[in-house]
Amino acid sequence: MEAARLLEAMGGEVKIFDPRGLPLPDSEPETHPKVVELRELANWSEGMVWCSPERHGAMTGIMKAQIDWIPLTQGAIRPSQGKTLAVMEVSGGSQSFNAVNQMRILGRWMRMLTIPNQSSVAKAYQEFDDAGRMKPSPYYERVVDVMEELFKFTLLTRDISPYLTDRYSERREEAAELSKRMNQAKL
Repeated sequence: MEAARLLEAMGGEVKIFDPRGLPLPDSEPETHPKVVELRELANWSEGMVWCSPERHGAMTGIMKAQIDWIPLTQGAIRPSQGKTLAVMEVSGGSQSFNAVNQMRILGRWMRMLTIPNQSSVAKAYQEFDDAGRMKPSPYYERVVDVMEELFKFTLLTRDISPYLTDRYSERREEAAELSKRMNQAKL
């Protein structure tokens, strides 16, 4: 929520996915309402913030389930490709970077433009007030830095994302499919 407030203050439009009720991957059809909602938000977004608690030294299962429900392709649409990504985690104990490192790997796998900066909030139970707002601290300042970087990278890559994610292998495959369909030896 703190990231959303910051992005809105910077001029961004923010929508948040609530994973409550999201089924495990492949346990329900893709038409499940929570899956449809998640995929619509992924298609809508220009950038994403992935934030997970670190539990047992890793991102949570529900975070991974959300990522697993976002397909690499939906017909001709690639819901994640070329979009910016910021990764953050909260920990109940000492500072760690296991969850952000795992999410960073997944973001690259999904061909997202994962920004260099990241945030890891240690002893999160001490960092928020009774209203759920982050207290002023170096951790909060880091979250501001990460959101500012995400916002800037999103603006910088907005119009050139298709160019940055254009790949020879995909163009070659598309040309071969077109040639086969048109019954041409060469394009």
